[in-house]
Amino acid sequence: MGVVRRVCSMFPQVVGFSKRNISFKTLDPPSPLAHGIHVFYCPDAVGIVAKLSDCIASRGGNILTADVFVPENKQVFYSRSDFVFDPAKWPRVQMEEDFLKLSQTFNAMRSVVRVPALDPKYKIAVLASKQDHCLVDLLHGWQDGRLPVDITCVIRNIEQTWILKMYYMKKKEKREGKILELVQNTDFLVLARYMQILSRNFLRSYENDIINIHHGLLPSFKGSHPSKQAFEAGVKLIGATSHFVTEELDEGPIIEQMVERVSHKDNLQSFVQKSENLEKQCLRNAIRSYCELRVLPYEEKKTVVF
Repeated sequence: MGVVRRVCSMFPQVVGFSKRNISFKTLDPPSPLAHGIHVFYCPDAVGIVAKLSDCIASRGGNILTADVFVPENKQVFYSRSDFVFDPAKWPRVQMEEDFLKLSQTFNAMRSVVRVPALDPKYKIAVLASKQDHCLVDLLHGWQDGRLPVDITCVIRNIEQTWILKMYYMKKKEKREGKILELVQNTDFLVLARYMQILSRNFLRSYENDIINIHHGLLPSFKGSHPSKQAFEAGVKLIGATSHFVTEELDEGPIIEQMVERVSHKDNLQSFVQKSENLEKQCLRNAIRSYCELRVLPYEEKKTVVF
């Protein structure tokens, strides 16, 4: 019993901190961190990665992921960095100035920084023709917030009445001048199965990027019904390709490609459905990659897609 009494008499000294007067300082909640993206394209040199890291770390930022590509024997450097930072400690204007200095140091061909939560969404216009599966998919993605863009207008060369704020351009009308008026404040254009060739003058006047989608069956099956031709030829692999529009028809740098197998079990309806699903997904992925700064030019007709 004596042992028990000694243990009991000592116990309050061990856990008896409740008798002390302890005050806790109320801490201010930490500032919410923002997500930033930076892409860099410049001549290759020693120390670029170190300078990029120091630029972000010196302002209290933290790199989450970093992708680097230095092609063999090309003497060029590509990088894409995802990072988080405190906007109160690194204001957006200061960030722009810091990366500009870095760009000047290494004579960069491209240096772009984007903060999705602070920067406005990309403004785009969508051009379409009779087939509307890609157009409808983009409108749904825009409405649901799955695509980081604002669609300012839809332009079609085939008359439809199911959508509001759509501009209809007659085939015989000189439509390119009107289109340029409608898209002058957009960041890039999307051709969602737009079956008209844009002239050299239009491309040079618009100046910004244009993203196109077409079935991956070219050049074997051309014309207005390539899926039917491919189906009748008994192909076993179909695809879709999204690329930048250039003056050379369907030869612009590729952003995204997707393929899917088909078989003798497919009828024409299932064949076309699979092809259209590929086109929708391929175009959507290309737009998302572009908005997330994952696409950089590589050589004359290629791209780096991080």
